[in-house]
Amino acid sequence: MAKRKELADEKSSRQESEEESSSDEDTNMLDVEFEWFDPQPEYDFHGLKALLRQLFDVDAQLFDLSALTDLILGQPLLGSTVKVEGNETDPYAFLTVLNLHEHRDKLVIKDLILYLARQAKTNSTLHQLTDLLSPSSAAKVGLILTERLINVPSEVVPPMYTMLLEEISWAIGDNEPYKFSHYLIPSKTYHEVASMPDQEESRPQKKKKKFKDADAQADGEIFFFHPEDEVLQRHAAVFGSFEYEKQEGEGQSDARRTFQELGIKPHGHVMLIEADKFGAAVNAIGEYLRPT
Repeated sequence: MAKRKELADEKSSRQESEEESSSDEDTNMLDVEFEWFDPQPEYDFHGLKALLRQLFDVDAQLFDLSALTDLILGQPLLGSTVKVEGNETDPYAFLTVLNLHEHRDKLVIKDLILYLARQAKTNSTLHQLTDLLSPSSAAKVGLILTERLINVPSEVVPPMYTMLLEEISWAIGDNEPYKFSHYLIPSKTYHEVASMPDQEESRPQKKKKKFKDADAQADGEIFFFHPEDEVLQRHAAVFGSFEYEKQEGEGQSDARRTFQELGIKPHGHVMLIEADKFGAAVNAIGEYLRPT
């Protein structure tokens, strides 16, 4: 595909609060400009790989993240990265989609499909994914991969989804394999646990929304890491959380952070959205995260 991203050079300014002073009386404001770029193979490999590791948390070790990063960078005109100091720097956020059927013979995609199918068997609300991801399924599933650094504002998200929809439409017009029947979105949730006293990191930024998951942990409500996931879930045909396969000791997970008297325990989460409802979901994200 030729380069078509019309919004790639737009900038979004946002004033972000730095950490409160020790007196808790004054707050410093930092003005940051965000820029959207196509994925750049020569600059983005390590940054994207790190964000993928954050997305899959302790289970990231189950996958060849280098191979997955190469797949993302192999379609540089589909998807976006967000940066703050120009194109030659590491991305602070990214969003893309991979065709699971098109890449089904690649080992990392096989591993991802088997992994998601295993998790579907652990939560009754996800059982539909088992058939959808089977080799005999006629479904054309687009795997949406997206993550951002903690404290990157959610306002960077709507432009990425809007551009992705446009790029998918252009790709379909060029007879490229991006006409999907479903979109599958892996993400993360968490529930609150007793704080680990030796952990000093701050809690990740979040929109504190909770939901009931029939097969979730019985010892706490489930919360979203990213506010846009709340919107996506409203449009999902299937969604649910699951335990990570690689369980680490208390306080060892990168995503486990202490805040006042409570810490967090992260879970894997996945949402399945039918293709004809995805556009409405993207519009709803834009409305929900519109700056006030």
